[in-house]
Amino acid sequence: MAIREIISLPDKRLRLVSDSVEKITPDIRTLVEDMFETMYDAPGIGLAAIQVAVPLRVVTMDVAKKEGETEPRVFINPEILSSSEELSAYEEGCLSIPEYYEEVERPATVRIRYMDLDGQVHEEDAEGLFATCIQHEVDHLNGVLFIDYLSKLKRDRVTKKFTKAAKLAAK
Repeated sequence: MAIREIISLPDKRLRLVSDSVEKITPDIRTLVEDMFETMYDAPGIGLAAIQVAVPLRVVTMDVAKKEGETEPRVFINPEILSSSEELSAYEEGCLSIPEYYEEVERPATVRIRYMDLDGQVHEEDAEGLFATCIQHEVDHLNGVLFIDYLSKLKRDRVTKKFTKAAKLAAK
């Protein structure tokens, strides 16, 4: 297992649409292990493969409710089948946009379909933090960032801040 580098704004790879996983291979299993290690180290509650520069539809997540407990989950080729009309707002952050948080409204519940590491397909209803997190991560797989839900002014401001920081770091 290895901690991988998390790419951050303004890296253009974050806007790529990730490819479907055709079959569960040893490389996919290694990717998932590395993603968990990277996510926990960051620390975060969700990570899409594109955030570690791998454009595949793989998500790791852990939204355990109790401190000190873990509930690691893997979603391969996740898709949102339906969304509630009811919305809920959560303050979201992103490992690819470090230390920036903003309230985002999303559907309160969603029905998802995904494959697990054994290649089994599942359908499940998600609500609360789980629903918010899976929507956030599926967005990543589609090249969408949570800042895309903000006003143009806020989005431009955070993009400019991270672009400037990247230029300074490159010097």
